[in-house]
Amino acid sequence: MEVLKVTPRGYCHGVVDAVQIARRVAADPTVPRPIYILGYLVHNHHIVEELARIGVQTLDGPSRLEILESIEPPATVIFTAHGVSPQVRERAREKGLHVVDATCTDVTRTHDLIRDLAARGYEILYVGKRGHPEPEGALGVAPGKVHLIETAADLDHLHLTSEKIAVTTQTTMSLWDTQALIEQIRARYPRVEVYNEICRATQLRQEAIARAAPEADVVIVVGDRRSNNSKRLVQVAQEIGGREAYLVDHVGEVDPRWLVGRRRVAVTSGASTPTSVTREVIRFLEQFDPGAGGNEGTDGS
Repeated sequence: MEVLKVTPRGYCHGVVDAVQIARRVAADPTVPRPIYILGYLVHNHHIVEELARIGVQTLDGPSRLEILESIEPPATVIFTAHGVSPQVRERAREKGLHVVDATCTDVTRTHDLIRDLAARGYEILYVGKRGHPEPEGALGVAPGKVHLIETAADLDHLHLTSEKIAVTTQTTMSLWDTQALIEQIRARYPRVEVYNEICRATQLRQEAIARAAPEADVVIVVGDRRSNNSKRLVQVAQEIGGREAYLVDHVGEVDPRWLVGRRRVAVTSGASTPTSVTREVIRFLEQFDPGAGGNEGTDGS
């Protein structure tokens, strides 16, 4: 089968940096043990399992503050690529924990922007995904001044009277969904100042799959189901590219029935997906005979 390998795909710089930081910490004998990651370092279980094998434990829970309360010194905590609120940083210091910060530089830039806007008296609308760790950290930068907007319905419940209103965004959102929400915000608050903080890596991957999808018969995105940017790639392929698109965690999840009678498949992967996992999917697809009736099986993960 013909495979259209969409680029860019796979690790973004924030994921590369975070994983390298965690590996260095694990290899450093002077770092206090045990070593914990406060939430998922990145949203991919393949990476989480690799880190567990080298002694880095992932702790997850309703919020970073709540997870932190379960950790007692001596111990090391790694802040994830998604960033944390100032309250989490302060509590970690109070507890005497050794802190390693793996926050993505794009997220740090957004936090700095929010801090500056709040200091200048702005009300800030933050377009993001409720329940995702990145908005949790961003909203904590200026409590009471940052309002999470996930859908148009959230706007309906918001009544701002300030003359100074700004909008910023989670770095991994869909370009098209975000723009649609920003236009609705503009309609309601015409004087709003817009700072679109979708990261360059996310933007390039979404634009690439939007261009490539129409050239293929079907699209496969390799990524973890917890990965917001992976799910957005599927959405873009379907809604902007106009093609069937499927999210798979590994080669064993590729359903041959998706491929029967198809000639070309486009493959991309989320920003936290290991290259080795995507390569296995590509190898399987290149060897697949779409005219064989869909009886081929995958070879597992």
